Amino acid sequence: MCEVFAGQDPGRYRAVNRSVRIGGHSTSIQLEAAFWVLIDEIAASQNFSTSRFLSTLYDEALQINGSVSNFASLLRTSCLIYLMSKAQNPGTPQEFHIIAAE
Repeated sequence: MCEVFAGQDPGRYRAVNRSVRIGGHSTSIQLEAAFWVLIDEIAASQNFSTSRFLSTLYDEALQINGSVSNFASLLRTSCLIYLMSKAQNPGTPQEFHIIAAE
């Protein structure tokens, strides 16, 4: 069973840093390459650039929770939510309501 996981392409779990602008500040986010693929897909599904999606998600999480203590973990769990939703509703376009920050 573990061969499926252990035998994956090491490029999928290679750490990738991306520089983004969030809340008017430049920052760097490090995630595994496979998560960046999903984040790009989620952003495209919202008709956002990845940068705009990340900034909007951060702003919404800040508005809802008052703080964002670990944005990289928020991004990873967002990917899980996205994949679980796709698995529960195969073939259905995923709709996640993002409040656009103007």
